[in-house]
Amino acid sequence: MERAAAADTVVLIHGLWMTPLSWEHWAAHYERRGLKVVTPGYPGIAPGTAGVEALRADPSPLAGLGVREVFDHLAEVIGALGTRPVIMGHSFGGAFAQLLVGAGYGAAGVSIDGAAVKGVKALPFSEIKATFPVLRNPANRSRAVPITEKEFHYAFTNNLTPQESKAVYDRYVVPMSGRILFQGGFANLTPHAATAYDFTNGDRAPLLFISGGHDNILPPAVQRENYEKNAEHSRAVTAYRLFEGRSHYTCGEEGWEAVADLALDWALAPVPGELGPSPYSVG
Repeated sequence: MERAAAADTVVLIHGLWMTPLSWEHWAAHYERRGLKVVTPGYPGIAPGTAGVEALRADPSPLAGLGVREVFDHLAEVIGALGTRPVIMGHSFGGAFAQLLVGAGYGAAGVSIDGAAVKGVKALPFSEIKATFPVLRNPANRSRAVPITEKEFHYAFTNNLTPQESKAVYDRYVVPMSGRILFQGGFANLTPHAATAYDFTNGDRAPLLFISGGHDNILPPAVQRENYEKNAEHSRAVTAYRLFEGRSHYTCGEEGWEAVADLALDWALAPVPGELGPSPYSVG
């Protein structure tokens, strides 16, 4: 509790097919609240629109990039801050936030629509459908893999019109490391998996799982099982919040401020258990 209350820095970790630019609105929102915000990219991913353009022109820095390389890079960034930050991540960034908190980094962690770590077995059909275009081809393990506008609309922005989804796609989307998705997707079948996590760790910082009720690529069943395993096996503070009706693009679609405010307010004053909707206006 004390570690979280003292935090004055927020680290925002992006997911696959995204870059630090995807946090532009959250970063400005938190800075207006007086916090320092850090948005590290994975190795080879630069910030801003220049980072997006560079990866579209040459995605080779992402080919073969793995979970542990990203984790080590993020740990180095956080370790150099000189303070224990709140660590938030979206999608696979949520898995990285959880792994970092489990390893002793951060004053609190928030996993938003987070990917599963090893030990979470929920695999809803919509997740299979959203990730199958990548996982069906083993050669994608060593490639930088793009996502089409149609696939992105189903997986991320299913609450938006095709035209609205295209605007998001055009601004933010880049290829991603197939290796990371394979490592996450097959973790439960892999000894010493890169996403291995200790659910019994009672010394970790508080951890909140946030779900979007209309998320196709990582539906609420994934985060709920993750939350329940942590709450059952660890004495550390663990919480869960479902935002009904929100897609995987919950950090950008209308009403994102409610998600951002709940995440930060909880991280600064963590409480365990399932959180109700009040006083936040969306979901």
